[in-house]
Amino acid sequence: MDFKLELVPIPVTDVDRAKAFYADQIGFHVDLDLHPNDDFRVVQLTPTGSACSIAIGIGFITTPPGSVQALHLVVDDIKAARDELVGRGVAVGEITEMTAPGKPTVSYAAFTDPDGNGWTLQQIDRTRLGS
Repeated sequence: MDFKLELVPIPVTDVDRAKAFYADQIGFHVDLDLHPNDDFRVVQLTPTGSACSIAIGIGFITTPPGSVQALHLVVDDIKAARDELVGRGVAVGEITEMTAPGKPTVSYAAFTDPDGNGWTLQQIDRTRLGS
């Protein structure tokens, strides 16, 4: 039996502002924007190359805006990914590296959405995996 994580709800205060951030600044694809009435709206967005999407909106998320933390966007080239996001106006932290003897180096760079939900770019040095 497969258990696939394919949708993560992200609580936001302003759906249009969050949609613009994720689509225009981060580059996520807008899969769906359903707004049948004033009490319900769901916007589903997917990062390029990802099997997992996020959902923002009203009427289905009860957690407080800014409460989701440490979501990881795994990239092959963290410097290029960070440079691309910075070029789009995203405040991305500096790249930091973690390593241990015999283990792959893992690089990180953090940023937040307009509500403070936390994201991290992550690159794993795959040349050392399996060591």
